[in-house]
Amino acid sequence: MNQSAMIRPDWTPATIALMVLGFVVFWPLGLAMLAYILFGERLQGFKRDANRKADGMFAGCRRAKSRYSTHFTTGNVAFDDWRTAELERLEEERKKLDEMREEFDSYMRELRRAKDQEEFDRFMRDRKNQSNGQNGVVDL
Repeated sequence: MNQSAMIRPDWTPATIALMVLGFVVFWPLGLAMLAYILFGERLQGFKRDANRKADGMFAGCRRAKSRYSTHFTTGNVAFDDWRTAELERLEEERKKLDEMREEFDSYMRELRRAKDQEEFDRFMRDRKNQSNGQNGVVDL
């Protein structure tokens, strides 16, 4: 997070002044500012988790909507057949895109794991080299 910002989730003169002003004007505003000061650092993670959960909940609604929208007819059989075929084609494309996204997510997880493993191995090598170089001498 950008720590040079004037209004950041920390005890700065600006945030304290806004909190006091919020309590003077309308106490829930002051309380909201206090919560931002105390819990603002965790806000990004909370927002990301909430968005992910909401996307998961509404993904089922989108699938259900696409299934039930084919029941409506216009009265023109040719158009209805074309529309049904196009909707099925789009549904297949969406499934392909979902599969590709899942593959990419698993690839990124594996990439992060490999990077973390490499950094950990380097740390352990450096630590081992440091302890071998000191030969039991401890600096105080």
